[in-house]
Amino acid sequence: MRQFLILTLALVLASCGGSGKQGNTSGKNKNTTEKKAPEKVSFGSLLPSIFSVTTYDGKRRLEQGMGFFLNDSVAVSPYSLFGNSNRAEVQPLDGNATYEVAGFLAVDRINDLVLLKIKNLHRPGLKLYTGHVPRGALTYVVSPIRGKTVPIGKGKMLEKSTIQGNNVFRISNIIYSSTNGRPVFLNNRKVLGVGKMYSAGIDQDYVAVPAEVVAKLLEKQNEPLKPLSRLGGKVPPEVSAANAKIKGVLVETDYGNITIRLFNNMPLYRDNFLKLVREHYYDSLLWHRVIAKFVIQTGAADTRHAEPDDMVGWKGPGYTLPANINPKYFHRRGMVGVPRLPDRQNRFKRSDGSQFYIVVGRTYSDKELDDIEKENHIKFSPEQRHVYKTIGGAPTLDGEYTIFGEVTSGMNVADKIDTVSVNKYYRPLRDIRVKRIRILK
Repeated sequence: MRQFLILTLALVLASCGGSGKQGNTSGKNKNTTEKKAPEKVSFGSLLPSIFSVTTYDGKRRLEQGMGFFLNDSVAVSPYSLFGNSNRAEVQPLDGNATYEVAGFLAVDRINDLVLLKIKNLHRPGLKLYTGHVPRGALTYVVSPIRGKTVPIGKGKMLEKSTIQGNNVFRISNIIYSSTNGRPVFLNNRKVLGVGKMYSAGIDQDYVAVPAEVVAKLLEKQNEPLKPLSRLGGKVPPEVSAANAKIKGVLVETDYGNITIRLFNNMPLYRDNFLKLVREHYYDSLLWHRVIAKFVIQTGAADTRHAEPDDMVGWKGPGYTLPANINPKYFHRRGMVGVPRLPDRQNRFKRSDGSQFYIVVGRTYSDKELDDIEKENHIKFSPEQRHVYKTIGGAPTLDGEYTIFGEVTSGMNVADKIDTVSVNKYYRPLRDIRVKRIRILK
């Protein structure tokens, strides 16, 4: 059916990267754009606060990147290095000793940042620069000491930009995948941002996630310290047991509030949703897909800073969830489900890790339901037929998508969102946001 195709296409992976101008890394002559910085801009004393990081799943090595200290006990590094790990080690750039990561304090999955505590390691925090940065400002990255020198790569801030839904500084310094997370400095020795490489095919963009974003995450750090394994899709049994006692969640939108009850017999989906709510993941995300008389959809990480012409809906939290299609639930009006990639890319029907939709739907005739049964090779029960003929829903989605909750109040708000004007990709012409989601205890 047309609606079925539209919903699956909403999650087709898209490329957002562009070619960045690369700084010269050769350092072979004095005229190159990347060379040892003048002595008055010395970074050697900052090396103890910068480290390389290696993540593991047990003994299996996973990823390698970098990070740096924000104060004497808290450091920052890319979240994407840690998403599937249960332990990690760091090695400061001024030595050979390694130290275990004790756990994490806070995470910003959308901007790909995590705050860490490291066992038995305290170093001075690097200073963040959160003021105005003019285009063309000199930028620097540093590498471990070689002999008695500190290799310094010199480049420029090319422009402020939006890539994959994130506000960033594009830079000419080269950031390799193994150095994602290195600090990018200005000539005042303050940190412009966290260096990262975005890759799209053969093209790369080298960027700095702004220091302002890091500072805001530092303000929101959560206690107590949590193990790295919590960065994935699972939560401890005691947390899951507490989640089963909550009444629901209140989704605050620009058009009003929607209350949702999460199903306790879908604990993985319930716990994952509540984990993201507690991290403020959904704050300020768009309702980015509105298909009239069908569904309204939100939860894509690339929508928070999206420009009007941006293609959105492709970015999740860095993981997917296994399908759990319970025949007890069907897509009647008000049900809450999870979109996914289409079967040709996703034969196990794994669900997106953060996006969800609310069924607005419409009523169907017996003839329409007969046609859907034949096309989708399913059989509607007498109860389903009655509901779809009287209350309405989205029967084309049955048996294909996981349902994990239902709206208990606020369907009038969903209906209002459902009536807005949209572009050809079903994105509303005027932004409608999830202001925040609150847990109802």
